[in-house]
Amino acid sequence: MKMNRQSSKPSRNISRRSFLKRAGLVAAAAAAPMFIPASVLGRNGAIAPSERINMGFIGLGGQGSGHLMGGAWTYVPGGYVARKDVQVLAVCDVFRERRERARTHCNEVYAQRLNQATYDGIKAYNDFREVLARPDIDAVLVAVPYHWAPVIACAAMRAGKDVYCEKPMAITMNETTELLATANRWGRIYQAGTQQRSEYAGRFRLACELVRNKRIGELKEVYAFRKPGVFFPSDLSPKGSKPIPDGLDWDMWVGPLPWRPFNGMPAQTVPGLFVGDVNWGPHHYDIIQWTVNPDVTAPIEAHLENGEVRYRYSNGVIVKSEAYPGESVGKDGGACFVGTKGRIAVDRDSIVSYPESILKEPIRPNDIRVYHSNSQSGNFLDCVRTRQPTICNPEVAVYTMRALFTGGMALALERPVTFDPVKVEFVNDEEANRFCSYAKRPPWWI
Repeated sequence: MKMNRQSSKPSRNISRRSFLKRAGLVAAAAAAPMFIPASVLGRNGAIAPSERINMGFIGLGGQGSGHLMGGAWTYVPGGYVARKDVQVLAVCDVFRERRERARTHCNEVYAQRLNQATYDGIKAYNDFREVLARPDIDAVLVAVPYHWAPVIACAAMRAGKDVYCEKPMAITMNETTELLATANRWGRIYQAGTQQRSEYAGRFRLACELVRNKRIGELKEVYAFRKPGVFFPSDLSPKGSKPIPDGLDWDMWVGPLPWRPFNGMPAQTVPGLFVGDVNWGPHHYDIIQWTVNPDVTAPIEAHLENGEVRYRYSNGVIVKSEAYPGESVGKDGGACFVGTKGRIAVDRDSIVSYPESILKEPIRPNDIRVYHSNSQSGNFLDCVRTRQPTICNPEVAVYTMRALFTGGMALALERPVTFDPVKVEFVNDEEANRFCSYAKRPPWWI
């Protein structure tokens, strides 16, 4: 089809009457008062758009939808979409029903907030790469199956996005190394979803500060109440196969794992991939690392004793993976710190001390204090603005996962192992080092 070149050019023959009419309209517009909504100016309790953090949410299962729309993991009524300092722009999940439900909900929240009949500012995606390609998104929250978390987090940071990532933040030693290197190279803010440092009325922080200030004397032992864990692949092939449900992108769900046919929706952890606990354990081992405060450059030793993992740190502290005998606080996950003058046990509901007087003596002005945060999500958003490290920054997250994997490797191999965090390898242990990575399915290399 030929284009009429003349018709595409603006006409230069503007009559005097047309010119005066246009000039009059411009003058009238300039003279008329301009009405700007208070929300644009940040008035009446609103936050101006320029001050809001534009976010995308990748993974909308239990934790992801809880963060976005309100649930046990966000600690803010209504979730991130209810926050006035956040603008949700995108939602992503391989389940069509999940992403459409989230999109509809967020659009309804914003329509109500703006006193509009409808709102259509949220886009839903099946492929996370489309979210990361958007230049208007500042940060993403990643709450996906375990094998996807480090892959998507690293891709997001390379795309210039800040990241809040649910645990486990990685499933192999090599992934922890790549996660840390990526965050440092690209200068991105990263928050791990081990929220016990921030939430639960500060009980874990109080326990940490009391132990560090030697209220129980010299720390000797810690009871973790949970086993560590490690990625240790075995047979990935399910028995038989079933039709893939409509609306599920199964190929994308499998992602970097070796291909396996659909045989019913697996649990968050694909059966046969893990030994020990890589999901619930990171919360508690994170608090233990925080409190024991070991030399992060010193080797971590782990061995088995009566089927339980024992860690020995460079400062002489022994960490045991079992419960403290007879102690009810921590039985569902927590920690019990035993010193020469007493002990403290803490979990999400309670903190107790023996003797009781330990908890009655307040922290003194000159005592050792640790990073203070009362909101994991709030701390993340504050750090996105200030560019300061988060309370569970990459160094913290990586050290916790490496300790967890070290104990998990001893559990899987049923023998002692020693991990060197400087060389990022197990010392003189070719067998253990073979399990520091796995062959990812193309194109999902980190």
